[in-house]
Amino acid sequence: MLRRRTAGALALAAIAGLAAACSPVTGPSATTQADAPPSPPPIVIVIEHARVFDGERDLGEVTLVIRDGLIARVAQPDADDLPADAERIDYRGRFIVPGLVNAHAHVGNTEGTAHGDRFYTRAHVVRDLRQFQAYGVTTVMSLGMNGAAFGDIRDAVAADPSLGAQLLGAGGGIGVPDGAPPAANMGLVHDPVARPASAAEARAAVRAQAEGGVDIVKLWVDALGGQVTPMAPEIYRATIDEAHRQKLLAAAHIHDLAPAADLVAAGLDIVAHGVRDRPVDPAFVTALRSSDTGYIATLQIDEANYIYAEHPEWLQTPFLRNALPEAVRAQWSDPQWRADTLRDPQTTKARAALATNLRNLSTLREAGVRIGFGTDAGALPRRVPGFAEHRELELMMQAGFSPQQALTVATRDSAHLLRLDDRGLLQPGRRADFIVVAADPLADIRNLRTIEAVWQAGRKVAGPVADYRAP
Repeated sequence: MLRRRTAGALALAAIAGLAAACSPVTGPSATTQADAPPSPPPIVIVIEHARVFDGERDLGEVTLVIRDGLIARVAQPDADDLPADAERIDYRGRFIVPGLVNAHAHVGNTEGTAHGDRFYTRAHVVRDLRQFQAYGVTTVMSLGMNGAAFGDIRDAVAADPSLGAQLLGAGGGIGVPDGAPPAANMGLVHDPVARPASAAEARAAVRAQAEGGVDIVKLWVDALGGQVTPMAPEIYRATIDEAHRQKLLAAAHIHDLAPAADLVAAGLDIVAHGVRDRPVDPAFVTALRSSDTGYIATLQIDEANYIYAEHPEWLQTPFLRNALPEAVRAQWSDPQWRADTLRDPQTTKARAALATNLRNLSTLREAGVRIGFGTDAGALPRRVPGFAEHRELELMMQAGFSPQQALTVATRDSAHLLRLDDRGLLQPGRRADFIVVAADPLADIRNLRTIEAVWQAGRKVAGPVADYRAP
């Protein structure tokens, strides 16, 4: 897991290197070490007078000292020993929380109302990452269906936070021949997904993806409501085992309880969707707890199938409207589209799936299971990057979470689930990734929508969100 743990440090080193490379160098002796100009002083920023939730606790009003992209110190507001040469920023009356860590999203898969892997280009990926970032998501795990350019794009974004939320991902992922993820429905013309037909092929696919530099292994274990043949147990067991041999986490797309239970028994690290066919049973709860397997509900995945038809008035809200491409706004504004969506039999199924997902998440929360944060945003046009994450937090209230508990899941716990020990908490040594909001999100989770600034790796990179417009 070493490369994943040090990703943030490597990215910050790359930023520092780029800054040094761009420093002015003049004179004939500039190439000699003895005559080289001194290194630029560390970049120190002092954030004052904000009330800070650090991912675990409400610290009240404190002072954050940022040095070279990291939190160097959390000081009392009246501290008299702050760096004299620091840039000082006054966020009086504002609230700061860590940047959100989305452990299940997708990038580069949509254009207007269309979707498919033909859109997996650097321009589309960066577009999505900038939108996530504008809405306060500073880390995005793109969990499968990534194209061949994934590694190069990820590294470029890591070196330049202005390109968007830091990207991690599973490469193409491991799927099923003629099964999940459904190539035709997902528009996978070039289909980056490996689809092994045997355990040996599965191991080879995992090794190839590991050699390609993926951050995690994704596998799809779903019969799609009986429409396709699901992944065979011997294949997903081999996939999980080989992922662990390659020092990688394994996360699985599921829908039903039975395969989810067997995956946990096989050593799965992350259940990447909530169980939605029936209530979780005590055996499953016990298995999750004893194995320390993480669970990501992605509540919004089913709600997104109908909620925008059910609430056309949301389109008048800039927080949603500004996140939508023009073609999507036009489609969702069409009364016929709304009527067709609400009468679609799949809408009834989606409502039932969300209700089951909520009940199960509540059960698992009460049982103390490890919960992560994800939305599946970006996979389809209805799963809106940025907005989906705020809606997910609101849905978590329906599952019994308090605002503080939900924010802890979306920051500290989600980072921990991905074994990213350099973010998710605003503590010394961690990345200075945080959101500045105008109203208290611990009092009302919807106050998180009042984003005034987003900071990533110690730089203000976005905000206010009211100024953002989807391209």
